[in-house]
Amino acid sequence: MSRRVVIIGGGAAGMSAASRVKRLKPDWDVKVFEATEWVSHAPCGVPYVVEGISPKEKLMHYPPEFFRKKRGIDLHLNAKVVEVEQGQVRVQEKDGEHKYEWDYLVFANGASPKLPPIEGIDLKGVFTADLPPDAVAIREYMQEYDVKDVVVIGTGYIALEMAEAFVAQGKNVTLIGRSERVLRKSYDKEITDIVEAKLREHLNLRLQELTIRIDGKERVEKVVTDANEYKADLVVIATGIKPNIELAKQLGVRIGETGAIWTNEKMQTSVENVYAAGDVAETKHIITGRRVWVPLAPPGNKMGYVAGSNIAGKEIRFPGVLGTSITKFMDLEIGKTGLTESEALKEGYDVKTAFIEARTKPHYYPGGKKIWLKAVADKETNRLLGLQAVGSDVLPRIDAFAVALQAGFTVKDLFFADLAYAPPFAPVWDPLIVLARVLKF
Repeated sequence: MSRRVVIIGGGAAGMSAASRVKRLKPDWDVKVFEATEWVSHAPCGVPYVVEGISPKEKLMHYPPEFFRKKRGIDLHLNAKVVEVEQGQVRVQEKDGEHKYEWDYLVFANGASPKLPPIEGIDLKGVFTADLPPDAVAIREYMQEYDVKDVVVIGTGYIALEMAEAFVAQGKNVTLIGRSERVLRKSYDKEITDIVEAKLREHLNLRLQELTIRIDGKERVEKVVTDANEYKADLVVIATGIKPNIELAKQLGVRIGETGAIWTNEKMQTSVENVYAAGDVAETKHIITGRRVWVPLAPPGNKMGYVAGSNIAGKEIRFPGVLGTSITKFMDLEIGKTGLTESEALKEGYDVKTAFIEARTKPHYYPGGKKIWLKAVADKETNRLLGLQAVGSDVLPRIDAFAVALQAGFTVKDLFFADLAYAPPFAPVWDPLIVLARVLKF
């Protein structure tokens, strides 16, 4: 019997869910409603489009026609879902409002920028950097006006990546944050100290300053904080995001303790035949078992895959997340997986830590660079809890450690991990192995 599946949101999670249902149930009617004209888009690529190293068209993994013709998905773009009821959605489209019926519903409508209460936020030249249209708008603004001074407000991943995009174009960049250090929620101080030193080489870093207002006549001219004021031809606000839960609330779907939609391991919500996936949904942390909201692309895609599988009758469970993530500022790579020391202490663990500086290649082989690693382990059981890394060649260490965490490795297991070695790639004692040795087992 053919079923009707409605998916709200055509981003990573939504299109993964739609594609999975159609793969397993080709005769089912699968409709996706996406509020923008972008589908299967990559918000993570926004800073790189702003920087000019990637054309905006490439931010769509597949063009809309691919999903319609190749996968048989009834994809509606510029289609804003305005009301959700049991068995029905009301959608605002170019030719007016329409109602569509559903047997299964998936919330995959992501998250939106959290805007601080700053006066002048609506001025021309003030942007967020959340979705592909933002990248296009920023590029067009820079073509229209002579942008020399840029202010980025925020101290998280997006703020750093956007700051890099303007530094790389030779702009005079000021990065303003009200917290005492950058990436404060994701990294311990040993790591952020190195990041801040790098930032100061390239931009004006202003920490522990509260932005009060943005001034300008026709368009933005300056940013005023509680300590100073800064000339600005363009402002990017990157002060975090919040899940889009308003539509789910209309249906009485349970909102979890994190503020995102509560889901079980099958991505089912509290309402029968209703699922949630991606940045709008919460999940659990693999180490602590606690409910967490980790709005990142890799888990978002997998959540969509899991939701689509279960809707189509193929049972599969999403195990949770470790919060594995990576970014960079200029040539400094920054990554983490699992818990930081401060997170582990907050969770009640008795921890031991190690912080080392190492090189990515043997001293006699050219091209070796510095890498700093900090590991956290449970003092009693020796179980690994997390890794933070900064420097060069960070990704392979983070990824290897993420797999070790998911497998429940102890410090000793990590020490005896059979990692590859040859002088062009790594030292004979890989930094991860040295780290395990310093942690002691």
